[in-house]
Amino acid sequence: MAPSLDELTIADTAAAWRACGFEVEANVCTVGATRIRLAPDQGGKGLTGWSLRDPKGTELDGLVTTRSDRPLPAERPSHPNGVTSLDHVVAISSDLDRTVAALCEAGLDLRRIREEPTPAGAPRQAFFRLGEPILEVVQAPAEAIERTGGDRPAFFWGLAFIAPDIDATVAALGDRVSEVRDAVQPGRRIAALRRSAGLSLPVALITPQVKGPPAADAGPRR
Repeated sequence: MAPSLDELTIADTAAAWRACGFEVEANVCTVGATRIRLAPDQGGKGLTGWSLRDPKGTELDGLVTTRSDRPLPAERPSHPNGVTSLDHVVAISSDLDRTVAALCEAGLDLRRIREEPTPAGAPRQAFFRLGEPILEVVQAPAEAIERTGGDRPAFFWGLAFIAPDIDATVAALGDRVSEVRDAVQPGRRIAALRRSAGLSLPVALITPQVKGPPAADAGPRR
């Protein structure tokens, strides 16, 4: 069985997530099949680690990983902002081939590698299925690698949540979120929480995947 995502750990306060329309109980926000543990006192910034079910190993080229044997959440709470599930997690790598090799060695389900640049300039991306969500690993552009001092381990970057009625979600969030625009994937629409929303990592909202032939990946969003 391929590894699946259990929990993300994020260095944010519960109050910040509640202000963005997420239901939080005892510092845990359950979105679809994914638990999000809000732990501002553990140090770090943004998405600091995750737990996976059934990985073959936990050395994932810098992505802080622990094992989990917990089942899926028994309930899927509703959220005032209308978000229903986690669409994808984004990680960035200075060496995509190295990171892909480490993830495959740990048993993650590689769906495909896209050899085309994103609008933001990332030259290549790899997509792994983690149960309900996707992990999107982005090759850092050459100028970004040079700016940050060369080769470095992979690191978590951001999240995208599914908002079926994205217009209502954006209206409810007001100035915390950007305007809705067309996503890269045909038929999907996307918006992004602004820094003024108070979260410590980039968060996007996206409409569900358009029904049709099974997609090989979740596709780049930015």
